[in-house]
Amino acid sequence: MEHFTGEVIDEATDEATKPGPFGWLWAGAGAANLGDGVMLTALPLIALTAGASPGEIALVATIATIAWPLFGLHAGWIVDRVPAPRLLATVNAIRVIAFAGLTVVVVLDGPVVAAVLGAAFVYGVAETLVDTSLVAAVPATVPGSALTSANARLEATVNVANQLVGPPLAGWLVGISSALSAATGSGLYALAGLAAVGLAAGWRRSRSGVATTAGGGAPSARAGRVRDGILFLWRHPLQRSLTLLTAAMNLVWGMWLALFVVHAVAPGPLGLSPAAYGWLLTAMAAGGIGASLVTSALQRTFGSGVLLFVDCLGTIALVAPSAFGAPLWAVAAGVVVAGAGSSIWRIVVSVIRQRTTPAGLIGRVYAASRVISWGALPLGSAIAGLGAASFGVESVFTAATVVAVVAAAGYVVVWRRRLAGAPGPVGEQH
Repeated sequence: MEHFTGEVIDEATDEATKPGPFGWLWAGAGAANLGDGVMLTALPLIALTAGASPGEIALVATIATIAWPLFGLHAGWIVDRVPAPRLLATVNAIRVIAFAGLTVVVVLDGPVVAAVLGAAFVYGVAETLVDTSLVAAVPATVPGSALTSANARLEATVNVANQLVGPPLAGWLVGISSALSAATGSGLYALAGLAAVGLAAGWRRSRSGVATTAGGGAPSARAGRVRDGILFLWRHPLQRSLTLLTAAMNLVWGMWLALFVVHAVAPGPLGLSPAAYGWLLTAMAAGGIGASLVTSALQRTFGSGVLLFVDCLGTIALVAPSAFGAPLWAVAAGVVVAGAGSSIWRIVVSVIRQRTTPAGLIGRVYAASRVISWGALPLGSAIAGLGAASFGVESVFTAATVVAVVAAAGYVVVWRRRLAGAPGPVGEQH
């Protein structure tokens, strides 16, 4: 079991790069996340191009994230019962169909905003299954000594595909044609489905030195109850604390995600074009990629407590510049810090969850955590939509900054309690 401020660091980092099931898992994650990066950026831009109001644009973010609180626990149960290759292939096939349908609606000049909302819902439900399946499958494709390196490689891939390449590609594609951006997303999900087929062909149900999970390998004879994941999570002091802190920060991210496009794209204060908006979002990926490459070394030097606090600061930096009307360079700098902190948080928390959760519960515990922490995203975007209509966009960013500061202060309290050795929410693992 890992200590909060001084975990075991992976030694066999080369294991995560060997060919085999993890290679297919990695390739599928890359294709799927590039599709996510394109579509998550393109959907509000397509709606904006179709004449949607700020409230409708905020609704896109709400719909895209509402699946976690509605469906997340059941997604974890499904992941713990269905082998990862089969689940990933099926879900990606559904995404192909959904975004091909959006392409047709745009080409035929149909009800574009309604189609965008429908595609956003499919995106969100699919994400609950795909993300949970990827996390649950990692321990079954690499030995325990390579978990940090494997998670770091996946995190770097997510940042490159989802944030570095996806947003500018989406902005460029929407600038040419909204239909082209939707069709591109559909094609990328098709590639992810093919990778899942490759994963199935190379899948090993048992491997020396690698734990096989129900979701990551063969389904267990009795996957248990849906609620088992959330019960385990709530009874684990550190996982509970980190989940609640993530929820507080995701409330801020949800508010930012819902309205940043209105703030950034002309006629918003930053006055950017759709393509320039996409490039601005790559700054977040740059921070995330850089952080993911050095997380293991930083963890060894500073411990997880310090590293996780970086994300608290990054969440403040995400919204404060927009709240105070800062120039573009300051907004971009804040986005870089936010991207770095977010990547570090996800890597460290993923490793701790994988090390401290029974194999047959990983899918449900991960999903339970997401239900709580990502459930704050649609709440934040809904608050942002209502706040923008009543008080204006900048007021929403100001409120988000206050929430981010409070979350950072809460983390400091939890961290100090752990360092002082007092019993409390920051237990012993991450």
